[in-house]
Amino acid sequence: MALGDLVLETDRLVLRQIDESDAALHDRALNTPAVMGHLGGVIELHEIEAKHAKSMASFAREGFGFMMMIEKAGGEFCGGDLVGHCGIKRVDNRHAPNPGDHEIGWIIREDRWRRGYAFEAMTAVIEWGFTSLDAPRLVALTSRANTGSWMLMKKLGMTRREDLDFSDPSMPARDNPTIQYALEKEQWENQK
Repeated sequence: MALGDLVLETDRLVLRQIDESDAALHDRALNTPAVMGHLGGVIELHEIEAKHAKSMASFAREGFGFMMMIEKAGGEFCGGDLVGHCGIKRVDNRHAPNPGDHEIGWIIREDRWRRGYAFEAMTAVIEWGFTSLDAPRLVALTSRANTGSWMLMKKLGMTRREDLDFSDPSMPARDNPTIQYALEKEQWENQK
C-alpha cells in the first residue's frame, strides 16, 4: 500500500483509497447474497468496477470517496484481510430529495459482522467528514427492513429524517421506501 493511499486509521483498521486492482477482491469478499441483501442483491463484476471508478474519480475531484476497510493484522491483503468498504460520497440517487448531500455508507463482509468494525470505521469517517471535509451534514440511506443498518445510524448519533425518505423503483418492495438518517455538524460537536 502506498502511503498516499492511506486515508484513515483506527485501532484495528486501515481505510485506504480504492485502486483498480480491488474489484476482484471486493467481488469475492463483499458481493455475497447476505452482504448485498438490502442493497439490491449481488451485482456483476463490471458494476463493482464502475463503482470503484466513480469512487476514485470522487477522490481525485473532491478529496473523498469510498475506501477499502482492511484489518491491521494477519490475513491476505496489505498485512490484513479486507473487512469491508466504507466512506463518503455525494447523494446521487435521482429519486432522493437531497442530491449533493454528503452520504456515508458501509458494507462489512459476513464473517466480520457483530465485531464493531462498522461502528469503529464510521466513527472515523464521520470525524473526517466534519473536520477535514467541513461537511455541514452527513446522511445515511437504508431501508426499514435493514434493522442492523439503521440501528448503527442511531448508535452513531444520527437522527431519523422522514422528510428525506423516497421510493426507489430499482429496489425490491421490502427495501422501499429508502429511509434516511442525518447528523448535523453542530449536533455531532455537541455529542462529543
